[in-house]
Amino acid sequence: MIALGLAAIAAAAVWWRRNPSACPYSQRFWVQAPHPLITRRRFRETLAPAAGEQVLEIGPGTGYYTLELASWLGPGGQLEIFDIQQEMLDHTMGLVAGRGLANVAATQGDAQALPYEDDSFDAVVLTTTLGEIPDPDTALGEVARVLRRGGRLIVGELLGDPHYTTPSSLRRRGERAGMRFEHRSGPAFGYFARLVACPAGDATRSTGRSGGCAQGRAGFRARFAG
Repeated sequence: MIALGLAAIAAAAVWWRRNPSACPYSQRFWVQAPHPLITRRRFRETLAPAAGEQVLEIGPGTGYYTLELASWLGPGGQLEIFDIQQEMLDHTMGLVAGRGLANVAATQGDAQALPYEDDSFDAVVLTTTLGEIPDPDTALGEVARVLRRGGRLIVGELLGDPHYTTPSSLRRRGERAGMRFEHRSGPAFGYFARLVACPAGDATRSTGRSGGCAQGRAGFRARFAG
């Protein structure tokens, strides 16, 4: 019986891995549980938020990081939360209202086609979200588009999540989208990473462990324009 149970769990993990999708609202207890290694403290250290910044959080779930992030930005800043599930947004905005925060706005949609202008944000956040997107390369291209020059992408990943993205995969995908892999905080099985948006048209190449821009944002847009 134990062997059958383990086999069922393994089969479910493989299925989730091959069929990326968002965690259903009905199973929100997974995103509400404590996040070992990818803690709020490590998140803040990696993001290094500044008061007054404009930040986009894609896939906030039930707001595990949202309330603290909004408070770090202060009343002069703005946090946009974006999710494919309206139920997640409604849940999180209820918590926002209960905390009395006035600098958070919610939009429902697909991360593969962000409804924001180019160069709109100082930072974008995806925590245990990138692997849930059917086409993560397209999503990262959209992130690079809406980030301002020098803007930060913060990605949080935890091994055990069926959609876990390795640091090496994130580095490769980020560079293809025109972002430089700058820093990782935490071990590979539970980490936050910071990538920085390259200037449009920057064609520098990766050098050393700090990474580099393989083709720049303009190159990524041109490659996917057709």
